[in-house]
Amino acid sequence: MRYGIDVAILGDLAEPAHVITLAREAEAAGWDAVLVWDHLAFTWGMPSADPWVTLAAAAQATSHIRLGTAVTAVARHRPERLAQTVATLDRLSGGRAILGAGLGGVRQEFTAFGSTRPGGVVLDEALDVMVSLWSGEEVHHRGAHYTVDGVRLAPLPLQRPRVPVWVGGTAPAALRRAARWDGWIVVGDDLEGRMTLSPDSLAAQVRELRQHRANAGDLDVAIIGVSEPGSSVQSYAEAGATWWLEHLHSYRGSMEQLIRRVKAGPPV
Repeated sequence: MRYGIDVAILGDLAEPAHVITLAREAEAAGWDAVLVWDHLAFTWGMPSADPWVTLAAAAQATSHIRLGTAVTAVARHRPERLAQTVATLDRLSGGRAILGAGLGGVRQEFTAFGSTRPGGVVLDEALDVMVSLWSGEEVHHRGAHYTVDGVRLAPLPLQRPRVPVWVGGTAPAALRRAARWDGWIVVGDDLEGRMTLSPDSLAAQVRELRQHRANAGDLDVAIIGVSEPGSSVQSYAEAGATWWLEHLHSYRGSMEQLIRRVKAGPPV
């Protein structure tokens, strides 16, 4: 299992400099990834940073740690712009980007701007358009929601055949969608810092996930959770998790407390 941090870039952590500090400390302490939330939380009264600008800065402050979102509501973006943004981050970071993708769990982030949260068919088509653009081929697409008329993206992501796509969500449709792509992200804790997803429950969901994919051995399973220094999360690895993402948010403590947790290293 590999280990990362998942930073809720809201409230005090909406200050990008704090995330850069956490990213530097995470790389120095042996963590393998820095993922950040992607929300328009200012629509519900909470300061929030742009994830892609923040990750671009983290890419310049680090050298090998993976960088991505957990997760992006893809339908809030035009797929061609998001494909270009992720490709740019991948090149800037030397091939370290991960796209966490989902429907978006906060409806107000859509309705505040006069739209509704689209369904899964929009997400599926958007991801198909993005991956087609990342291929480097000329894209001709006529779908129910998007049209691409003979466009070739450049420059392309460094990672081939594509930037890894990890799908978030626990609904049956989300598990089926994750099985199509490169990974699945699941939240395992609550705001009180308690684990709410047991290893047994995770194992049951992983079994369901594998029913939709013939070759599940190359599918990442990332659980977002909380641990204390020196603790073990091996039971989650045995349940099928390939990544542990330590959840860092303002409810968990001050910036100084979060830095101490990161410096203590992964829960191996």
